[in-house]
Amino acid sequence: MKLLKTKTIRFSQIVEECGLPNIYILWQKPAADRRFQAQLKNNRVMTVQKSESGTDFGIIGFKERKGTRYLVFPKSLKQFADKRVIGIDWARVRE
Repeated sequence: MKLLKTKTIRFSQIVEECGLPNIYILWQKPAADRRFQAQLKNNRVMTVQKSESGTDFGIIGFKERKGTRYLVFPKSLKQFADKRVIGIDWARVRE
């Protein structure tokens, strides 16, 4: 997926439709984490990483890279697939 050619969506729009997300910390390999695999199957995971300019952006789904964080939402994110999530407000994330 080319990130610069994809459409964008604001984080606040996703939170309004899908609820407040939780930060998910992977303590083991993703394939071995049954709870994380269940969330992936239900399309509830967003990968958050830093851009070259230092701002955070999100990708719907799971991308394993260094320095990424994972957010799990209460509802499915399938409708936002293939969109780049901008404007991530960490104050709206539950811990």
